[in-house]
Amino acid sequence: MTNAVQNPPTPLLGGQLWPLSVAAYRTLGEAGLIPKNTELLYGFVYTKMSKSPFHSFLLQFLQEAISSCLRAGRLLRTEQPITCGHSEPEPDLAVITGRKEDFRNDHPQTAELVIEICITSHGYDRSKLPAYAEAQVKECWFVLGPEKKIEVYRQPKNGQYTEHSIHGPSGLLVSTTLPEVKLSLDALFAS
Repeated sequence: MTNAVQNPPTPLLGGQLWPLSVAAYRTLGEAGLIPKNTELLYGFVYTKMSKSPFHSFLLQFLQEAISSCLRAGRLLRTEQPITCGHSEPEPDLAVITGRKEDFRNDHPQTAELVIEICITSHGYDRSKLPAYAEAQVKECWFVLGPEKKIEVYRQPKNGQYTEHSIHGPSGLLVSTTLPEVKLSLDALFAS
């Protein structure tokens, strides 16, 4: 598996690459010096990919399915940053513990569940796994749209996940971190 550290991004504006801290990334972004459609991974700025109709469909489906079953004290965030050391990835969906007011002044630093939707961005999205593991995100789902499968990563330890499984294209996927989250893969991947 290749990751962002092994394959650093192409500079957004050309020239030499210089790693940024989270604070510098935020400051430059607020000053309008970094394009809006970016995220910080391992100290480097990446341009996020545009979203296909299939990606948008899967996102909406998952958002509705998960938000309808979350218990009190859980917050579903869509395409919002999580601060993970030298990274601020913006997962498609993240379930975090707390209330929106808890994150008025800073982004969450972990999540119970992160979901990335992969249509053409499989390698790029998988490159975020070490950042999520370092931040102790308990469970990551990579929804592989064209393949009609979901890769699940659990048990973060020492910057990597120790448990990996693949589910689909049918059946029921139940989160071990959030047992109330039960996803019908038959419904998600219906043609």
